[in-house]
Amino acid sequence: MQVVKTLIPGVLILEPKVFGDDRGFFFESFNQQTFQKLTGVNAHFVQDNHSKSAANVLRGLHYQIEQAQGKLVRVTAGEVFDVAVDIRRQSATFGKWVGGLLSAENKRQLWIPPGFAHGFLVMRDDTEYLYKVTDYYAPQHERCIRWDDPAIGIEWPITQAPILSGKDQKGVALSQAEVFED
Repeated sequence: MQVVKTLIPGVLILEPKVFGDDRGFFFESFNQQTFQKLTGVNAHFVQDNHSKSAANVLRGLHYQIEQAQGKLVRVTAGEVFDVAVDIRRQSATFGKWVGGLLSAENKRQLWIPPGFAHGFLVMRDDTEYLYKVTDYYAPQHERCIRWDDPAIGIEWPITQAPILSGKDQKGVALSQAEVFED
């Protein structure tokens, strides 16, 4: 596995070593020892989530203000544009974002530490998205920041209005959001 640093310290792209031939491919999608050795992150994952979405669905920007979750995300079918936004007020990169394409073809994963809002835009129909999280889902602590907040300025690769859930339509601006204070 190769670890690629992003413009925001702590957010990492993981590129697995893929072994392939005319029969197909094999790769180790997660190994705790390798992950910790190469990233320096000692994460304990407690839950795996799997979603399937149609093209143009936009999910996010989600986070939990308590029971903050680190996320290791990947795509097993299709493609997404995945985004992490730093919402740690004391951070030098507060309000900044990084994003990139994750697909079944490139097999990349993205590590998003606790303290970040997260979202993704589905680029192809029938996209399947898997993510490991470091704390349990706690709906009472879940928050949502607007996907199109101009103060953040995410450059989503959209060509039409995205499909949003009711919850995501009610997202607030970063300036009004509860953020991580320490």
